[in-house]
Amino acid sequence: QQLPRSLPKRRHDTLPSDNEPQLKRARLTRTNLALFDKMVKDFNPSARHSAGSALGKSTVVSSSRTMSTTMSGFALQAEKNGILDPSSSKPPANLHNIHERYDRSRRTASPTESAYEDYINRVERAVNETTMIYEVGGKLLKEYPDKRYTRAFNQAFTDFPKDVGFNNCLSAPQPDFIEGLEAREYRPMPVDEHISGAVLYKDNPRSITLPHLAGEWKGRGKDMDEARLQSAFDGAALVYSRNQALSYIGKSDPPGHAEITTFTTDGTTLNLFAHFAAPSKDGILEYHQFRIKSTNLIDTHQGHKNGRR
Repeated sequence: QQLPRSLPKRRHDTLPSDNEPQLKRARLTRTNLALFDKMVKDFNPSARHSAGSALGKSTVVSSSRTMSTTMSGFALQAEKNGILDPSSSKPPANLHNIHERYDRSRRTASPTESAYEDYINRVERAVNETTMIYEVGGKLLKEYPDKRYTRAFNQAFTDFPKDVGFNNCLSAPQPDFIEGLEAREYRPMPVDEHISGAVLYKDNPRSITLPHLAGEWKGRGKDMDEARLQSAFDGAALVYSRNQALSYIGKSDPPGHAEITTFTTDGTTLNLFAHFAAPSKDGILEYHQFRIKSTNLIDTHQGHKNGRR
């Protein structure tokens, strides 16, 4: 629902205006963060708030009760907070590059015909969401030999800040899947003290930190629109963290640039979304969720190979 025009517009976390100089996209790496941290002698307290001040202050909403993604009213509150659905979202400025990245040839062998048939069998036999994650996730998710790169399943973001704009009155994000580097990989910089939303899990030195990929599963025949809504919330959280980190090192992405990806799947269809934040005409920060592509994983062997590329 829209507020009457006579009421003052509520401001969410805001980005620099168009008339401010735009900085080139910076790689958000451990090296960049560590180098910048060395510039801040004795961990200057003012630097701890630099990220928030650069993006602007959002309206602080104090509420003892929050809504989870499965509760009635979540979608409406998310929309009020500036989280857009795909139909309202704009394509990212780097969409062509994103498509090129996903259309690259595999570095590993494509799944064989027998692997494709085995996949269909596992999807058809999966009795619920948990089974789908276990049986199908192992087929779709890539594994990395780097032990510093870790993943988590169905874990709430216990150290994520509350009521920072996009998550006002909402429970902490809890994606079915997320992966990224551990907090200790950013040492000697204490990212949990300097960057809001960077470290996901409280009191955990191995917490996933500044991730760029999250996913949501559903069982066969379940509500994929709910998964889409959940991934919009997940993506907004990851965009918020990235923007805070970039601001802390004095950088920013070009307008409309997307580096955050989420996916939703029920084993049959795989949907990929790109996420970014951009100010509306009214100066209110909106979180976009743009569908990159949708692939049917079971109709044909070729479609299956494309989805697992």
